[in-house]
Amino acid sequence: MAKQFLLFITLLFTTLTFSQQDGYWDKDRSTTKEINVSARDRIVIKTEDLPLGTTEIVYRITLLDENQQLANSLVSVLKSIPDPTGISQGSAGAVFVLSKISGDDKCTYAIFSSDKLALEYKDSGKTLESCLVQNEPVSKDAKRLSVDKSSCLSGNGSALWFGFESKNWIMNQKIVLEVVPWVDKKLSRGWSLDNRKAIIDQCKTSNLAQKMGNSDDFCVCVLDKIQNKYKYQEFQKLLTVERSKVFKDSGNSCFGETSTSNAVYSDLRNQASLLIKKAKYGDAIEKLGVIVSDGKATVLDYSAIGSCYLLTKQFGKGLKYLQDGEKLDSTELLLQLNLAHAYLLNDNYKEAKKIYKKYQNQNVTDSLSWVQKTEQDFKAFQKAGIQNKDFERILKLLE
Repeated sequence: MAKQFLLFITLLFTTLTFSQQDGYWDKDRSTTKEINVSARDRIVIKTEDLPLGTTEIVYRITLLDENQQLANSLVSVLKSIPDPTGISQGSAGAVFVLSKISGDDKCTYAIFSSDKLALEYKDSGKTLESCLVQNEPVSKDAKRLSVDKSSCLSGNGSALWFGFESKNWIMNQKIVLEVVPWVDKKLSRGWSLDNRKAIIDQCKTSNLAQKMGNSDDFCVCVLDKIQNKYKYQEFQKLLTVERSKVFKDSGNSCFGETSTSNAVYSDLRNQASLLIKKAKYGDAIEKLGVIVSDGKATVLDYSAIGSCYLLTKQFGKGLKYLQDGEKLDSTELLLQLNLAHAYLLNDNYKEAKKIYKKYQNQNVTDSLSWVQKTEQDFKAFQKAGIQNKDFERILKLLE
């Protein structure tokens, strides 16, 4: 016994050193009940309501002879164990080591998740609907139950019902039931899996999320901000307009983070580029328009959206966006070429000619000349059904 105790203390020290405090033993809402059971009788004991976020419990059952007292309460044992892993490593034996006392009487027991099932057990002794049953008579027992391995726990704060059947045929027996819940700090705020999923699903319908090709990271960020600020019950009690504002503020905060916003605009540019290659210029305008309206457009964004407007025969709008882009960087030749096209298609040959001639000996990219790009663009206009008598005139000018 001394060796067992020393091993447990060593294990306990190791656990204290390395474990992380992501929850706590809720001693204030633990259950400790001492009851007398008549010979050959059955009795049902309801625990205290388990706190919201209870993911594990440890319980101990001890049968005592008359006038016996427990040497150590279960709460005092668990107070020195920082999390349930300390129990699992030493199993329930760790609890037994510090429970040195029990009587000679024995009982069987079962655990139920509803009072209806427990009362049926008390009347009939049936345990088919129990979430745990101990058919072998014991004088003491201790176990750890977790929400992921036992149907007894739901994490929603409901109580449990312990049913006992005395195996003493002559004398009454005294049973001590102790139940201590482990509360997950995060789940205790009411943010269950279903509740978190509901927030993410709602986030994905927002205007900001719909700008993104993949909004998962963005919506997780929104969820984290809401979880950190509110308990779920507090959030649900907000007025609809207040909840909407919380969503909006959290979304703007997440969207404003550099990594998120940069990824969003990069994704919009990629989508627009693919749409332009497929000649879906109207759809590309919609994607690029988001970037422009958010004030995040570069000179190349203005060049691209201006070109799309020209290819959809919206020549006035195309000219406007290209002139706005020129204010950002007048040396970007892709924009200057599109600006020349815009003047030409808006019947301003004079301004167009100035730009075509000014840059005719330069390259618009490292491998594409101004003249080659002009020829490509005129073919694209003609393919889009745009004819202009000055196309040939400009090409001859550039020879």
